[in-house]
Amino acid sequence: MMPNMMPKSIRAWMQAWMRDLTGPPSGMAFDFTQPAGEPALAPPGGVSWRVFGNPVSLFIGGVTAVLLELAEPSVRAGVWDHSSFRRDPAMRLRRTGFAAMMTVYGPRSAAEQLIARVVRLHGQVAGTTTDGTPYHANDPRLLDWVQATATFGFTQAYHRYVRTLPAAGMDAAFAEAQPSARLYGATGAPASWVAWEELLSATAPGLAGSETLADFLHIMATAAILPAPLRWLQRLLVRAAVQITPEPVRSLPQLRGQGLRPGEAAVVRILARAAALLPLGDLPPAQAARRVAGSRDASRS
Repeated sequence: MMPNMMPKSIRAWMQAWMRDLTGPPSGMAFDFTQPAGEPALAPPGGVSWRVFGNPVSLFIGGVTAVLLELAEPSVRAGVWDHSSFRRDPAMRLRRTGFAAMMTVYGPRSAAEQLIARVVRLHGQVAGTTTDGTPYHANDPRLLDWVQATATFGFTQAYHRYVRTLPAAGMDAAFAEAQPSARLYGATGAPASWVAWEELLSATAPGLAGSETLADFLHIMATAAILPAPLRWLQRLLVRAAVQITPEPVRSLPQLRGQGLRPGEAAVVRILARAAALLPLGDLPPAQAARRVAGSRDASRS
């Protein structure tokens, strides 16, 4: 489906959603065109630049990543007990989306500053899980899992619903995430698809279901993230996220039967592929492309 063949309401929603997901929240305006020529942490034209430019797969992949994170008891306690997600999920999503835009498209200096602020905030996040296990948000083991699940979620959503990625593309996505992962403190984050599968296998015995998973799904399906007439679409994309969540998490009681219904995968693909064709306007991916293009133009002159 070409963008101009979509119903106007959905096309307008996609364009507005692209601004909401990738644009800065109030008070955090940033010009991705500056400083001219400064590179990003992720290479321009790489897999990450393609994956993070699609709002549909970005939303789906983000939900998948959080489902995997919440299945790990220590990460679950840190995320659920120390964030604003339950109070204001829409703003939390916007802040997370902006951080992703900065990490992938932002000039390296600004991305490093943002990540440093996050690391300092994580330094204050500590506690114990329900079974009494102590945790700290800057524990490299937990950071490795968070970084790995994010790369998996975004990449897999793009692969399943936008465009098939070859094995080399999957590897590239994990490799491209390494610079930012190291800045966050995830020194052992997987750098390839095989390394991701090894980490998933090693982590799987400790993954568990909880009421938090059910609460998260309920919030994502019912919160005012999309306008009320499009809430059905919000629920569809949440089911698409469950569908691509790997085992053993997809079979946890809270996720069982919550994936896509027959025929819905095709609808999600149509929406995601149409979103890939929508003009980016003045959003971070387009701004960043202009910034790095200045460097290439200067090198040719």
